[in-house]
Amino acid sequence: MEKQNYNHLTRTFQRLSRFDHLSAIAGWDMFTNMPPNGSTARGEALAELSVLQHQILTDKKIATLLQAAVQENLNDVERANLREMTRQYQEAILLPASLVEEKSLVGTRCEHGWRTQRPANDWQGFSTNLKEVVRVSREEAKLRAEAKGKSPYDALLDIYEPGMSSAKLDVLFGDLRTWLPDLLQKVVDKQAKESVITPVGPFATQDQRELGLETMKLLGFDFNGGRLDVSAHPFCGGVPEDVRITTRYDEGDLVSALFGVIHETGHARYEQNLPREWLGQPVALARSTAIHESQSLFFEMQLGRSKEFLKLLLPMVTARFGKQPAFESTNFTAVNQRVERGFIRVDADEVSYPAHVVLRYEIERALIDGEIEVEDIPALWDEKMQQWLGLSTKDNFRNGCMQDIHWTDGAFGYFPSYTLGAMYAAQLFNAAKRALPQLDSDIAEGNFSALFDWLRQNIWQHGSRFTTSELITNATGEDLNPLYFRKHLEARYL
Repeated sequence: MEKQNYNHLTRTFQRLSRFDHLSAIAGWDMFTNMPPNGSTARGEALAELSVLQHQILTDKKIATLLQAAVQENLNDVERANLREMTRQYQEAILLPASLVEEKSLVGTRCEHGWRTQRPANDWQGFSTNLKEVVRVSREEAKLRAEAKGKSPYDALLDIYEPGMSSAKLDVLFGDLRTWLPDLLQKVVDKQAKESVITPVGPFATQDQRELGLETMKLLGFDFNGGRLDVSAHPFCGGVPEDVRITTRYDEGDLVSALFGVIHETGHARYEQNLPREWLGQPVALARSTAIHESQSLFFEMQLGRSKEFLKLLLPMVTARFGKQPAFESTNFTAVNQRVERGFIRVDADEVSYPAHVVLRYEIERALIDGEIEVEDIPALWDEKMQQWLGLSTKDNFRNGCMQDIHWTDGAFGYFPSYTLGAMYAAQLFNAAKRALPQLDSDIAEGNFSALFDWLRQNIWQHGSRFTTSELITNATGEDLNPLYFRKHLEARYL
């Protein structure tokens, strides 16, 4: 039978996808609804599920089927799917099931502890759990590094961003270092001469939620295939058929939750528009974490903080919260394009944001490669925050090295995706503007159909059919070029 081996593989990966579905929804529930005492049992259940998936994926017959399928008469999409299946298999066989289970268990324990330890500024308690996560992550990195012939950190980076290396990142981030601090200073100096009125709260959580839902609707979110909830750290989870996004509310701050929602809606629209006819197969998954971040930052920064979109948003804001001096049109734009050196990454403006990312990248790489230990993180964090942003986080663990959730579950290698994503987003928006000369006026009128069609045609519908480099080159005419990001920041802020 033609394609017999390939078809057998598709059935296996469809099965794995269904387990992924259960894991994703159970994980979402853990972060949003689960009572504290459910943590241990949920952690054990998710670990059991990850072991089961690992056993299915690393079965000896998978290797035989993958080899045999290469000889079969496959079309382009099927070949891409086989490439992605092979990649998943090769990543999985590098780890024993016991390590997969241990990683899941220590990650759940660390994340659950973080929820109370962060508000309490309890670095001692947090670091005890984090040491276990780092120990397991280093073990994983060592196994992957030996098999791939890479450094431990690069072996983990490869999971999130295939084809990327710390050598390439050092060039990209080294370039940022030559111009970003100077640009940041110029923008801060320029804005210091401009008087901006800050919106005055309180902004009731329920009204903020309704504003967020209205904005999601404006941005094309499909509520028949997703929902909005609250969590300690905003995220986008679930599956393409049922996308779960979360934000967190502060009644003294209107902007944080709203732009958190816009950011996560970018992730969600990508998931909701992945190729439905391939769902359940690896080729239907998002290309990489940086491409995923490019979509959220496209929505939040390129589109969401443009003056055209902010003018569109303003009547929605005043309808909920009434008129006040801060909601005068020019001022509202200025509030949302304000550049300030701050402690919190998820609330950072797009000029200072890369500093937060490079700082984390440098620390996590040194941590995984064994150059530093967990105890060294707070002092290093403080030193790098002072270098980049002139801020001290000494003894302020809550707003320093404990603010993010990524390290709790061992997601080392993820952070570079944010700044890579910002670079891709600027390049994609530039290409979209070239393709759609009326784009600014379309945005001002709330007409996003041409823009979303462009994203669907160039990014969303392709899933993992192409490599990251091919996807970006097809969409924009060239591989990643960080110059677009710099030009975007200079044009908007100077």
